[in-house]
Amino acid sequence: MTEEIIDPNLPIIDPHHHLWDLRPLVPAFPEPRHDFIEAIAGAAYYTFDELQQDTRGGLEGGHNIVGTVFMECGAFYDAGRDDAMKSVGEVEFVNGVAAQGASGLYGEYRPCAGIVGHADLTMGDAVKPVIEALIAAGNGRFRGIRHAAAWDADPEVLGPPFHAPEGLYLSDAFREGFAAFAGYGLTFDAWLLEPQLGDVLDLARAFPGQTIVLDHCGTPLNIACYRGKLHENFDRWRNSIQALAECPNVQVKLGGLAMAFCGLPEGGPMKGHSSEHLAGLWRPYIETCIHAFGPDRCMFESNYPVDRWGASYEVLWNAFKRLSHSHSEGERRALFAGTAAKTYGIEHVLPAA
Repeated sequence: MTEEIIDPNLPIIDPHHHLWDLRPLVPAFPEPRHDFIEAIAGAAYYTFDELQQDTRGGLEGGHNIVGTVFMECGAFYDAGRDDAMKSVGEVEFVNGVAAQGASGLYGEYRPCAGIVGHADLTMGDAVKPVIEALIAAGNGRFRGIRHAAAWDADPEVLGPPFHAPEGLYLSDAFREGFAAFAGYGLTFDAWLLEPQLGDVLDLARAFPGQTIVLDHCGTPLNIACYRGKLHENFDRWRNSIQALAECPNVQVKLGGLAMAFCGLPEGGPMKGHSSEHLAGLWRPYIETCIHAFGPDRCMFESNYPVDRWGASYEVLWNAFKRLSHSHSEGERRALFAGTAAKTYGIEHVLPAA
């Protein structure tokens, strides 16, 4: 579904998207295929050209995307390196995409101006050489690590692509590696599910000097054994968000709600829901996060192409613009670009005031 772009001149930094080639992997997933596989099947190959098509590369006719931040997704690992170092290949690949965008051939738009990679923090102090290799591979664009901890006792919630152990952020091995990582002054993106939010709260309190970005509004669930329980679990989610907001080192990404996991909407992929309809579904979660954290610690995200499940790129950002309508001009600048620019150190992509 396409819509007329709302506020087409508003500068946007998309602080969370992926690049990947999943085509060799999709047939290997067992039947029946999980909703995640159906969601990504239409975007199993997603690199520079596909990102350019969705964002319009800052061209007229789309949202004014001035820059993006790549988020690790286990893609393009280097098979020639040992297991600990394989993830460096992903950052090398993405840095090439960023260099393509920075060539000037595509205007002022800067895709992958910031890069968030992966290192296995359960390695403890031995993770340091990996982090240093990632920094070098990013050629000045590397901004942080994501080590996802999403887990649930019901295997149908996440499906086969996800393998984090229970209680990852609480484990001694992870904490040792996190302490080593904290010395580099990088960001840490945390992805886990709504029932696990106490784990990232404990982590944030244990490392008050480390910037932690909570992905996807904390991932409320409306899938498998959680289907139909969003309303029942809303107060628990809200209490967790409010507690996390009391930690000044935590920020939150406003998005990810169009994933199949969240079921907002339940029907996908891309069933043609309007931005007005999606804004209505997402409003309780987005408004709670902004009220708790404030605009200076919140940033809208696309989570593309995963959120293709619920919305086209144009409609998704229109929904966010509808949800921010009551905020001041300065607050909207923070929500759509300023917070992301400051968090990931990419202020240079913002247009001159």
